[in-house]
Amino acid sequence: MAKIHDLIQERATLNASLRALNDKYMQSGEVMSGEDKEQLTKMEARYDALDASIDTYNRQLERDRKEGEKPAEQVASESPKNAERMKAFADVLRTGSQQAMQVYAALQQDNPTQAGYLVAPEEFRSELIAGIDALTFMRQKANVIPPMRNAQSIGYPTQTADMGAWAWGNELTEPTDDTTLAYGKREFKPNPGMSGIKISKTLLRNMPAVDGYVRGRMQAEVAKNLETAYMTGSGAGQPLGLFTSSVDGIYTDRDVSTGNTATEIKFDNLIEVQEKVDPQYQNGCEWVFHSDAVKQLRKLKDSNGQYVWQPSVVAGQPDMILNKPVNRSAYAPNTFTTGLYVGIYGNLKNYWICDALSLEIQVLNELHAKSNQAYYLSRIETDGAPVWSAGFARVKLG
Repeated sequence: MAKIHDLIQERATLNASLRALNDKYMQSGEVMSGEDKEQLTKMEARYDALDASIDTYNRQLERDRKEGEKPAEQVASESPKNAERMKAFADVLRTGSQQAMQVYAALQQDNPTQAGYLVAPEEFRSELIAGIDALTFMRQKANVIPPMRNAQSIGYPTQTADMGAWAWGNELTEPTDDTTLAYGKREFKPNPGMSGIKISKTLLRNMPAVDGYVRGRMQAEVAKNLETAYMTGSGAGQPLGLFTSSVDGIYTDRDVSTGNTATEIKFDNLIEVQEKVDPQYQNGCEWVFHSDAVKQLRKLKDSNGQYVWQPSVVAGQPDMILNKPVNRSAYAPNTFTTGLYVGIYGNLKNYWICDALSLEIQVLNELHAKSNQAYYLSRIETDGAPVWSAGFARVKLG
């Protein structure tokens, strides 16, 4: 803990130095000297490196929190059958052994006779899902619906128009019937997502914890593609993203470009965006930006010349802007051009994620035998979308 505390303190000190150097030239109106420019570049690079280290540490804290109650290894060891299942699973991954596969099949009460097909043990599946959750901040923040068991899809009602017939009158006045209130439906239907990995059989034979290696590769690949979809997905055969305008998600009337230029986010715009969300929806709201946008935000000042960026000084706590947490995503939009989105504000619990039950791994030992490789197919079925447009507002360039 001392180390992360030192990193946070160093970042806070560096942030003060950056402010002082920028203020020096802002107040004098002079052109920054070459020496100070070089110093500024070095300090910004160091700040970014500290940011990355602190962010990595915070993600690990979240993973530890999620898995600390009962690690998968402990769960497996509590039952001889579970331990045997995990050993058989690892043996199949490492050697493709038909004997190991038969043991695994017996434990699963299944018969995977086709070229090495198997379904991951429950412990492996649970750990994989926990790992994916830890690697994508959206699955930590959003409303993740428990896996569907008795249906192929879930329908969620959405209000597409509000009532507009209210009027004051006297005791004899008859009300006017409302004709504007309308509802639609957003259907969550988990879509399959797949990835494949080729791994040297020599590596597999010499790697004791091969299942952990495969799991790590799968977690990173699945998490990257899921978070990309949660940010910018089209909604067609994949989740619908926060930054995708749609009548099934966030409407264009939630876009705010007031105050921004064609290439820069301005402080006044952030105020406009925050106030676009009505007071009853403000509780739990957060920002989402790409790191490229954060670089701009860190330099913004209010009308009193004070920086609006509030860097965290406590391990595990987020940076803030306008007193609301900032989430960084490498998959949020980062093209600074007229009319494009570069940020969003809202309560991420209003983004729903719906998973299907199955998580499958198919091991093909013969497909790439000529190149001495085994081939692994991973498959997940999921869907996601914003369900309450009024709970969000997007930062759009002018």
